[in-house]
Amino acid sequence: MEQVQLGAEGPMVSRLGLGCMGMSDVYGPSDRGEGLATLAMAVERGITLLDTGDFYGMGHNEMLIGEALKTLDRDKLTLSVKFGGMRGPGGEWSGFDGRPAAVKNFAAYSLQRIGTEVIDVYRPARLDPDVPIEDTVGAIAELIEAGYVRHIGLSEMGAETIRRAHAVHPIADLQIEYSLISRGIEDDILPTCRELGIAVTAYGVLSRGLISGHWSKERTGQDYRSHSPRFQGENLERNLALVEALRGVAEARGMSVAQAAIAWVLSRGTDIVPLIGARRRDRLEEALGSMEVTLTAGDLAAIEAAMPESAAAGTRYPEAQMAYLDSEKR
Repeated sequence: MEQVQLGAEGPMVSRLGLGCMGMSDVYGPSDRGEGLATLAMAVERGITLLDTGDFYGMGHNEMLIGEALKTLDRDKLTLSVKFGGMRGPGGEWSGFDGRPAAVKNFAAYSLQRIGTEVIDVYRPARLDPDVPIEDTVGAIAELIEAGYVRHIGLSEMGAETIRRAHAVHPIADLQIEYSLISRGIEDDILPTCRELGIAVTAYGVLSRGLISGHWSKERTGQDYRSHSPRFQGENLERNLALVEALRGVAEARGMSVAQAAIAWVLSRGTDIVPLIGARRRDRLEEALGSMEVTLTAGDLAAIEAAMPESAAAGTRYPEAQMAYLDSEKR
């Protein structure tokens, strides 16, 4: 597995990372045994970047990773942890907390649940509109000084916020959605990151399964996708038509749809690290196959013609959650 550096001053990580959220939350019932097996397989195959959040399953995901770490070499792994998402007992969202005291409180609980002495990359999940980003980042910087955190990351922040945060302390990476059908970062955010030497860890590279090639309009279920705009009604019909166009391109070149979508993100630069949201070993195996793909200029042109920029129908989050995205504010 190729290794790349997260930003100018961040850690060395595998070219693909593993996003662990689905093993605990959002996409329906999870299987603890399969999650642990998938984590073990990922590490065996060379993945060193594991991404989680303290609000994934209300701590469940961190504890799952902690269980996995009992049989894995912690020193060879980079643990990326998001904090600040506020949830109720029923799983409902109630905002984001970036106050300095809260930052340190969240970190204390994460360290305990994971069973580690240090978090490699610590990041606010969203911008708290009531707290200057300088205060939130300053609190993480104090955790670095105290030895509890190694690097600072951001998530879903806009260009101006990124600059303000980076002025307080070097930022290793920005975690943000980026895929064939979510390319908004290319206008201002990605150029800003590149100017400042900040890497991008891209989540949603398969748009929550929508462009994986495995989704169909007959699928139902009460998970996040049951109220995600891109999975609804005519939006879904239009988006699946794009997937079928991509399928034709991928299969003609000996790839699956998912492999073509992941390989496209990989092609955007070594400063962009896709986070694969696999929660099963078969899906992880398919995703790893994207590393064996070499896309020519002609391949890239065909892929982008099948799934053009801004062709997706529907926003990437429901309206209420879009309001929390500093990255979407113009």
